[in-house]
Formats: sequence, structure tokens, C-alpha cells
Amino acid sequence: MRIGIDARELCGQPTGVGRYLAGLLREWSREGNARAHEFVLYAPEQPAIDLDTFRFRTRIISGRPGTWWEQVRLPPVAAKDHLDLFFAPAYTAPLRLQVPTVVTIHDLSYVAHPEWFPMREGARRRLITRRAAERARAVVTVSAFSCLEILTHLRLPPDRVHVISQGIDRPAAPNGDRADPNILYVGSIFNRRHVPDLIRAFGALVRDHPLAALDVVGHNRTFPREDIARTIEIGRLTDRARRHRYLPPDKLREMYSKARVFAFLSEYEGLGTTPLEALSAGIPPVVLDTPVARESLGAAALYVPQGNIPAITRALERALFDEPTRNRILAAAPAALARFDWARAGRETLAVLEQAAG
Repeated sequence: MRIGIDARELCGQPTGVGRYLAGLLREWSREGNARAHEFVLYAPEQPAIDLDTFRFRTRIISGRPGTWWEQVRLPPVAAKDHLDLFFAPAYTAPLRLQVPTVVTIHDLSYVAHPEWFPMREGARRRLITRRAAERARAVVTVSAFSCLEILTHLRLPPDRVHVISQGIDRPAAPNGDRADPNILYVGSIFNRRHVPDLIRAFGALVRDHPLAALDVVGHNRTFPREDIARTIEIGRLTDRARRHRYLPPDKLREMYSKARVFAFLSEYEGLGTTPLEALSAGIPPVVLDTPVARESLGAAALYVPQGNIPAITRALERALFDEPTRNRILAAAPAALARFDWARAGRETLAVLEQAAG
């Protein structure tokens, strides 16, 4: 079977969806059943992943990797490749492509909370995602929470939606010698992730623990715009809180290896992979108390209510300095992480693709 894949998310500076696709592709490159198939990756530039070029061919389609590229430039190229199936790992798929499709929808934030997105962007996302889901043979999602959102908002038949937990990459080896009180946030910065609240809670923490440090890593994609650097400046934290738009993998691993706490105050996620990645590196996470956080992390986190700055400060302090609390969280980590395995994710996702292709 020849499977086409939208590989745009592997280009440039890959984030969550790019890591998701990379994990699947690496598994398919070594998984026995996947050897019966050929994969064609479509991207505007050479994807940043090392794969067997005989089984994983790349088609470079020039242009900016947006909706026009996906809906207009990609279909005629893919049509010449005689695909049996097209896999779209990032919410939407080419609507003009006349082959069976499978699409992964990680979350429906732009449907459940349209106020978080510019009007034009939100409308485009809602329209194309809905139409791609309706015409797809199958929809994959990464959590029971997102499955419920898809069934509620898109009203798809339940038997077409498949919950497959993705794997989790370990960003750094567990290190019990993290003595410095360093707090880390990693992820694109959206309003729903409440990074200003984290900075304010950190500011209160620094008054009692002046050696504490905070690193915020991620592109600022807030709407309405939140000035993260200005929030740090107003809090007089420029010597203790550092803002990083992007860090290459080696520098990011160094950040994880030094962090003592991971903070991720998101009120809406399809899964939320970075707290799980931190947990796999031996770092206790502090997260908002949401259904999807409870589903993914279980007992392996400290939970805080949204907007309660004193409670966030207390949780950060406990996660940094209270050894029984840290030990309890890390002892619960293996049970939480056991569900997130790339080998299983690769097998189960490939089975959905094979079934969809008929």
C-alpha cells in the first residue's frame, strides 16, 4: 500500500504535531507490518528527519506551508503518485484529493473556544477541519477528552473516531541532582496556557526564595496579544525569569536536565505532551486541574485552580522544596507514562490506516 503523508510539521522548527508525526514515522521505519507499505512525504522543504529514502520518499512542493499549499498545490502532485490512502496528522486534509483519508485531530480548541483565535483564522480552521473530518474514512485523536469533544462538536459516528495515545519522548535523562530551584515552561504560548499567571506566581515565590529561576520556552501565539517580556519586566524579574522564543534540541535538553519543576497552566489541551515529557525526565509537573490533565497525568502531578495565583505559588514551592511531595509524584510517574508508548501508537495507527484503505 502506498500512503501519502502531509509532512509540513516536520519542517522548520517542529513542535508538538511535528514530534507526533516524527514518532510515528520512526516507529513505522522499524515496525515489521509497516514494511509492507511505501510512504510518500509531502512538504515544502526537506523534512528534518532521517528515514530510509527507499520506503519513505519525499515530494518537495514549493510554497508557503499554509492552507493554499494544502488545498491547491498538494492535491495535483499527490494525484500523480497513485496513493492508496492519505494520512493528515495535523487537523486538516486536502479536500480535493480523491483517495481515502485519515486525519488526526488533536483538539478542537478553535471550535470550543472561538474567542481564542482571530476571526478569519478561526473560521478557516473550523470549516476545513469539519469538512476533512466528515469526508475522512477515520479520525484519530490522542485522548478520551478530545474524542468526546469531536463527538460533541463535529457529530461524527463514534465508530469512525479512534483514541490512540501517542508516545512520549524523553527530553533528558532523569537526574536526581537537580539542586537549583529552576522552573521550566515549554510549549507554544497561547492565552489558554496562562503564562502571565505563571510569571506572577513565580514573582511571589522569588520574594521568599530569591535563588529561584524561571525559563519560558516557546513562540508567542497569543490572541489577543500578551506581552510576556513586559510581564516579566513589570514584575521586576528580568534577572530571574528568562524568555526563549526557540531553543535547539541540545539546548532544550540542557534546560530539562537542570529543571526541578515543570509548570504548564493550560485550561484546554488535546493531551498536553510537555508535562508528560517532563515527568519522563524526572521533573514533577504543576498543572491546572482539568479533565485532560487528570486523564493523562493521574497522581503524577500537582493540580492548581485556574487564576488562583497564591495557590500556584504554593504548588510551585511544594514541588521545588517538599521532598515527600516530589517523591510521591515521581513514584506515580511510571503508571502514568505506561500508556504512552510509540510502538503501540505506531501499530494501532497503522491498523487504522490499513482498515481505512480497505
